[in-house]
Amino acid sequence: MKIAGVDIGSTTVKAVVVEDGKVIWRSYGRHGTRQAEKTQELLKAMETEAGIAEGRDVVCFTGSGAGLIAPLVGGRVVQEVVAVAAAVEKLHPDVRFVSEIGGEDMKTVFFTPTEAGTAKQVYMQSACSGGTGTFIEKSARKLGVPPEELAEMGYSGRTLHRISAKCGIFAETDANSLVKAGVPHNEIIASLFEAVVRQNLATLAKGNTPMPGVLLLGGPNMFFKGLREAWVKHLGELWKERAIELPDGKTAEDLVSVPDDALYYACLGCVEIAWREADMAQPYRGTERLEWWISDGQHEAKAKEGGKALAGSDKDLAAFREAFERPRATPALRVVDEPVAIGCDFGSTTVKAVALSPGGAMRLSCYEQSKGNPIEDAKAIFRKMREAGLSKVSALGITGYGKDLLKSILGADVPVVETVAHAAGALHFFPDADAICDVGGCDVKIMLLRQQAVVDFRLNSQCSSGNGAFLQGVAERYGIPLEEYADRAFSARMMPGLMMGCGVFLQSDIVNQQRKGWSADEIMASLASVLPLNVWVYAGQFQNLAAIGRKFVLQGGTHRNLAVVKAQVDFIRSKVDDAEIAVHPHSGEAGAFGAALLAAEHAEHSRRTAFVGFDRIEALDYTSTTNDATTCRWCAMNCRRAFIDVRVPEGRGKPDSKVPLPEGWERVITGNSCTKGLIEDAAELRLRKHELEGAKDAFPNVADMVRETAFR
Repeated sequence: MKIAGVDIGSTTVKAVVVEDGKVIWRSYGRHGTRQAEKTQELLKAMETEAGIAEGRDVVCFTGSGAGLIAPLVGGRVVQEVVAVAAAVEKLHPDVRFVSEIGGEDMKTVFFTPTEAGTAKQVYMQSACSGGTGTFIEKSARKLGVPPEELAEMGYSGRTLHRISAKCGIFAETDANSLVKAGVPHNEIIASLFEAVVRQNLATLAKGNTPMPGVLLLGGPNMFFKGLREAWVKHLGELWKERAIELPDGKTAEDLVSVPDDALYYACLGCVEIAWREADMAQPYRGTERLEWWISDGQHEAKAKEGGKALAGSDKDLAAFREAFERPRATPALRVVDEPVAIGCDFGSTTVKAVALSPGGAMRLSCYEQSKGNPIEDAKAIFRKMREAGLSKVSALGITGYGKDLLKSILGADVPVVETVAHAAGALHFFPDADAICDVGGCDVKIMLLRQQAVVDFRLNSQCSSGNGAFLQGVAERYGIPLEEYADRAFSARMMPGLMMGCGVFLQSDIVNQQRKGWSADEIMASLASVLPLNVWVYAGQFQNLAAIGRKFVLQGGTHRNLAVVKAQVDFIRSKVDDAEIAVHPHSGEAGAFGAALLAAEHAEHSRRTAFVGFDRIEALDYTSTTNDATTCRWCAMNCRRAFIDVRVPEGRGKPDSKVPLPEGWERVITGNSCTKGLIEDAAELRLRKHELEGAKDAFPNVADMVRETAFR
């Protein structure tokens, strides 16, 4: 008799076939949300390549998709951790601690020898992405690190930065801050590995000590070299701290191992349990019922559970496209002799620039994906503007996450707060707007207006729920280009109901819908449909949209996606019957447009621009330092700051700093959580105090003088 073990996970399907105690066949592949189809493919391959036969052999299942598929083929379901523990007990009787990290879950098992055998303590986390393989891969994608490079990136010897792994969303925020501070990608990735190990030990160890030897299982532990190095370092330190004696001549590196078949331990555990309990096994029944489920059953179930399509009828979709689909207006690139006002928006995921003529006409717009370093982003966007023919600049306005870092380096005349820039960009086209909804890559901004003035606003930048990066991450996971998102979503004839709220729980809900057979197109349609709820209700906390007004303006890069616009239009009109909804003609560049308008106002007052020029920007030379010497010690937060040093001709330097800076260089400090962090060290604090006392002597406070002398 042959026994097969199949692990249907959240991102992959793995399978092994064992005969006479030996593995004779195995396979591993990503299912791309099509769990049933991928499982059917593997079962067919088992039949033809490994000789699995109906009515004779046994197939045992585990993983998130096992409960639905196993009964269709006559398979038994084994809980994941139980399966892993069974394989480890059989193959590694001396192992005392196991960590398995999957795509979207984590498991740990503690093995303790007792007189009655081996006691097992099992812990599992599957409701949060923090500390999982998806957590690492998603962050690496945002940094532009390809998978093959990620696998070889190291941990040992790298400068580490604080990244929170308790939630994938908080980690994304921390990683964004490091990127904007100019921290090298290899240090951010090493910090991610550090965060994952800390999270696994803190969340799943439950105060227990992982004893040697240790077995690391799962794709991330197997494929990521740096993650294995982080495990060795932390376990070694933990054993030393808790006075755990290691076997003679052994080091931590010797006692932490990753087997060659680390991906298949859940499958092997299924086989082991089926072998132990052979009298309970039922024979494999073939794939006929599974084929029925794929062709008919899942569609019948979806018809009962699902809602109407995002697009509605073809007539409804055609009317929507006629009203809202516009070609992206990008002026022709040609030489511009007159001075222009430039506005730049250095966002979390993209960089935008707009050039306006003295009359307010747009002469140029640029929209680029961020390269992850604000100085490199600035060089790239200004290079593109120069190549387009711009040469004379009357004023420069900048906004976005990179504003504070770049304002002095670029010579910005008008550094603009994001809400002000976006409001100015919208009011230029829609002066009667009552509400502006700006959905960006990593935040959501809602501004309420009365008489062309912002009277209230809501900002959500700490959660991915409702922002563009979440939609982009799901599309990338399915291998679908972002520009195809809307067409794929509109092609869905029905869609599942996804929960509103936290992006992490929403991700878990997506996995659950995949298990039920919902396709990538249908899930993406539902994601677009739930976005307005997350924007207006969850993030904005608006319970009565009609009280806001009737003129709504949609902008931000996410509203370049027509599926999102369709969902927004349907949601707003369901709450406000007479709502008038407009999409900004330059939705992605709205913030840059507003910054350019304010820069143009600056130029109109005949003020000389501080812009450093295209040549200076192209020649920018910089270094970034983050280590113990840059850590802020002014409070208990101990912020690990980044010192970004840029070569500028008039740079004063800082020869007395802990991180010396020669003349001709200027320093920008980032990564601080308060203004105290802008003061480097005690030497600079003394200098600042001396300067303040000198200013006080030169310009005494008359009120203080009166208090000191009038009542003497």
